[in-house]
Amino acid sequence: MTTEPTGFLYPFIEAEERDGAALIGDLTRSAQSKMQESRGLRTATLERGRDGIHAAAEAMAARFLGGGRLLAFGNGGSATDADGTVDLFRHPPHGRPLPALSLVDDQAVLTALSNDVGFDLVFSRQVIAHGNAGDIAVGFSTSGASVNLLRAFEEAARRGLLTVGLCGDGGAMAVSDAVQHCLVVRSGSVHRIQETQDALMLELWSTVQRQLARSEGL
Repeated sequence: MTTEPTGFLYPFIEAEERDGAALIGDLTRSAQSKMQESRGLRTATLERGRDGIHAAAEAMAARFLGGGRLLAFGNGGSATDADGTVDLFRHPPHGRPLPALSLVDDQAVLTALSNDVGFDLVFSRQVIAHGNAGDIAVGFSTSGASVNLLRAFEEAARRGLLTVGLCGDGGAMAVSDAVQHCLVVRSGSVHRIQETQDALMLELWSTVQRQLARSEGL
């Protein structure tokens, strides 16, 4: 078996593989299988979560109409989802630009808080600094168990922010009283969860835009 650092991604590839055609066939079948799995999970999650998406979008649109701002956060790959969400709302491909702030894009702030008060509080302290009643806190977690997200949601709820979570199945986020709207992806694969969370957020953004357009008579 391969000893390359990325070997875990394709465990069927041997280090001394010489049969190029067989290798390409294995890679193709693996990619096709993952695509099919991802497509099916996205479709099922969007269908099952339709009412939850609508309710969350309606509440978010009301906050935006009241002058609220979206604050987004997450760890690791979910941090990139938070950044992408902020960019989508601030610079949409169409529709109305909306105020949003990423709590993961300032390295100085992240490292200072991690060093001075601990990583568990890295987002809740930023909610204290930047959040106001009427804003929206959106957190991404594949496990649904990230302590720093749970603390941020608890702080956001105390301060009157609307709280929206996207998480994998079985985590504390899904049952937390501090998360008013939680969109759950039922999968054990981190990769499939993140792919589906991207689809959920795109649908959530689209629904917010439709709600805003209706409220403005457009």
